[in-house]
Amino acid sequence: MENLIFSLNATIPVFLLMVLGYILRQLKVVDEPFVNTLNSFNFKITLPVLLFRDIADSDFYSVWDTRYVLYCFFVTFFCIAVIWLLTAFLYKDKTHAGEFVQASFRGSAAVLGIAFIQNIYGNAGMAPLMIIGTVPLYNIAAVLILSFTGPHREASGKKALLKSVKGILTNPIIIGIFLGMAISSAGLRFPFIISKSIDSVSSLATPLALLGLGAGFEGRKALKQIKPTIFCSAVKLLVQPLLFLPLAAALGFRDEKMVAILIMLGAPTTVSCYIMAKNMGHEGTLTSSVVVATTFFSSVTITLWLFVLRSFGLI
Repeated sequence: MENLIFSLNATIPVFLLMVLGYILRQLKVVDEPFVNTLNSFNFKITLPVLLFRDIADSDFYSVWDTRYVLYCFFVTFFCIAVIWLLTAFLYKDKTHAGEFVQASFRGSAAVLGIAFIQNIYGNAGMAPLMIIGTVPLYNIAAVLILSFTGPHREASGKKALLKSVKGILTNPIIIGIFLGMAISSAGLRFPFIISKSIDSVSSLATPLALLGLGAGFEGRKALKQIKPTIFCSAVKLLVQPLLFLPLAAALGFRDEKMVAILIMLGAPTTVSCYIMAKNMGHEGTLTSSVVVATTFFSSVTITLWLFVLRSFGLI
């Protein structure tokens, strides 16, 4: 019972904030332009500042773990490659193959990942190292897959890839992480006035991000493309954690590192998948359905995985 309560305490507050965002949208307290602005503000300001603060305040040399970053990178790469390969042979509807692959591997590592870890441990924990190992690869792979499977793949592939590389180099979250690493490794400390201001901005990150995610939730779209949505959601929420959490445990990863790996493997599909799919000429219906379905069901599956990890003494 203690392990179950721990798991519920880690997940329910996160999803209650998302539910509140959804209710506010239905009551028309907030509208779509506000949600778009809020999501942009979180992505460009609050989340990068939160990650910057947590890394800058830590001892970089004691926190950095090359083996952990490489694990995150190669597991992500393996999942992408296998899903893409199997989809090419088994997925009959080639018009939606690219969307299926992207939605199967690309989770909400930054928004929900930070929210869960912060809810359990009080800070971003190992989320920044996990993000370094996964997010750049997410972006490059998504562009390649959507380019090669899209309606304009021959003309737009190279241009889209260059745009993706530029996007990674200018990604506010990545910039925040590396600036924090630079400050931490140099041993610099901010005056109280600056530090307090940074803390105030970073404290907005998690609640605003979850409210924005909930307010952008569109349940009706989950009824479309129901069979591939279910299969894709199962791969994202169940299959990947089932395969690679035991490997992480065998390699000795525990506590914050294990929770970050769980988020890497089993977090719901990120909303940016839909945005990218639409911008690259895909229909987007399957992607939006998977985003909605995985966001809804992850409240159960992440609680379940946390309960299992807690029961085995891994967190």
